[in-house]
Amino acid sequence: METLWLVNGRPTAVDPSDRGLAYGDGLFETMAAADGRLRWLDYHLERLAAGCQRLALGPLDHAEIRAEIATHCPRAGRAVIKLIVTRGPGARGYPPPERSQPTRILGISSWQGCPRSHYTEGIRVRVCELRIGESPALAGLKHLCRLEQVLAQIELRGHDVAQGLLLDTSGYVVGGTSSNVFAVRGIHLLTPSLTRNGIAGVMRRVVLESAADVGLTTVESNLTLRELQRADELFMTNALLGILPVAKLGEQSFSPGPATRRLMQRLGVDASA
Repeated sequence: METLWLVNGRPTAVDPSDRGLAYGDGLFETMAAADGRLRWLDYHLERLAAGCQRLALGPLDHAEIRAEIATHCPRAGRAVIKLIVTRGPGARGYPPPERSQPTRILGISSWQGCPRSHYTEGIRVRVCELRIGESPALAGLKHLCRLEQVLAQIELRGHDVAQGLLLDTSGYVVGGTSSNVFAVRGIHLLTPSLTRNGIAGVMRRVVLESAADVGLTTVESNLTLRELQRADELFMTNALLGILPVAKLGEQSFSPGPATRRLMQRLGVDASA
C-alpha cells in the first residue's frame, strides 16, 4: 500500500514554521495495526496525553484521533500507524507562542514485520559506542528529538545485528536503538529505570504489568552492561515487534528462555501475532 499522510486531517503539507521541524518540539507514537485493529491504542493515547502535559502542548481530542485512525486504517493486512503531534507553527526563536495551535500528523503504511527466526531463535545485538545523554526533564518521553538514535543506527551499518544496545554517559544501560531491554535473573525481571533518560515504551508497560502473571517480580533500576551479561535471559520490546529474545549480545550467547517464552505466549506478541 502507498503511505498515507494527513496533516490535521487533510492531505496537505506541514507549515515550514512548524516548531516540530525547527526544534523537534513535539511527540510521536508508532502503533501496530492488524486487520483494522490497533494493539494497545488506549496505552498509546495515555502516553501521548502525559507527554503533552509535560511539554505543555495542550490537550488533544482523542475522539478525533480515534475516528481519523478508524477511517483510514486498512481493514485487511498489517499496517504501521504513526501519529506525530507538534506544538505547531511559531515565530523564530526558542520561546513558544503563548497559545499554541498543535499540528497533528497521521501516517499509515504497510508493515511486513520481521523474520520469524527473530522470535524462535533470537536476535543479535551490538553494544554501541555512542553514549546517550542524561536529561531527567525529558526522560520517558517519546519526543521528536531522536538524533542520538539516528547516529546509533548509522554506527550499526555493516553489522549483522537487529538492534544496538545503548548506554548513557554514566555507563548505565538505556535500552535498544528502537526498543526497551529486559533481563531475567531467576524470578526477577530487570529493566532500566527511566529517571535520567530512555523511553516509557508501551510494550515495556505491558510486560511490566504482565510479569506477575508468569511468576516474575519486576525491578526497575540502574543496570550495567555487566548485569545484562550475567542474566539468564535477555529480550527487547517495542510496540511493533512485541518481544524479541536476544540470542547474542556482542560475543556472548543466550538462549530464548522459559520466562521470555511465557511472556510471549501470554501477550500474543510473537511472529504469529
